[in-house]
Amino acid sequence: MAITESNKLPRILVAGCGKLGGSIASLLSEQAEVFGLRRNPDRIPAAIHPLGADLLQADQLNSVIPDQLDAVIYCLTPSSYDEQGYQDAYVNGLNNLLHALSGQTLQRLIFISSTSVYAQDDDSWVDESSPTKPSRFSGQTILAGENLALDSGFATTVVRFSGIYGPSRRRFLDAVVAGNMNPVSPGPFSNRIHEADAAAVVAHLLHKSLSGEDIDNCYIASDCEPVRLDEVVQWVQEQQPCATPKADARIGGRAGSKRCSNQRLLGSGYHFRYPDFRAGYREMIAERP
Repeated sequence: MAITESNKLPRILVAGCGKLGGSIASLLSEQAEVFGLRRNPDRIPAAIHPLGADLLQADQLNSVIPDQLDAVIYCLTPSSYDEQGYQDAYVNGLNNLLHALSGQTLQRLIFISSTSVYAQDDDSWVDESSPTKPSRFSGQTILAGENLALDSGFATTVVRFSGIYGPSRRRFLDAVVAGNMNPVSPGPFSNRIHEADAAAVVAHLLHKSLSGEDIDNCYIASDCEPVRLDEVVQWVQEQQPCATPKADARIGGRAGSKRCSNQRLLGSGYHFRYPDFRAGYREMIAERP
């Protein structure tokens, strides 16, 4: 990353230093001074400056935000998966943070978003220019957060992640092994990204920005192979013993059926460690006890 004229490391705040935010912060700490913000600061990874505050408590927030920040990554997940939980995570918390950052001259604000802002359900390809007309409150609220970030006055980049999986996110793989997945065939298209790539994508984009390179205001972050859900399940079943699907096994997806294009991200120079689901799940299966 770019070093300032005074040879000081870039100062970066990761607001929401949980599972994904903590991984991003750890990567960035190798080349920057990183501050991690969460309600439970004792759970922030080593090498990160811990900041304890609730983003919904403006007074707490104002008292801990460092000055002279070069970049902020907003990486929140809802504390409850209802309308209020999403509103607090993606809009209210961000609004409080933006007020706390008033007067600072950030080089980049990165807002962690989701491909749930797309409502397409017809197997079509979507990219950063595709219409965003989410039908569910979750996607609608995340989109409102995107717009708040983009209108903040800071140079902003929105990163829309598809489904994140990996060693610490094994729910889908465990469900297949336990016989809790039995999708119809042909199943809906699914999109995913390994958690190692998810963190590395953000570090890659921020590195480019802080080095003075131009980056876009929006990127889809998804691996290189959208694939039908039943094909993924069948492949997993071929790799290891799995229970016979149960009568109440889930038969469909939760995110419609669309194919997420990562061409803009690839064009930025990012190289995937796990370019498709086989690369990621094969490693996870090999590590199962």
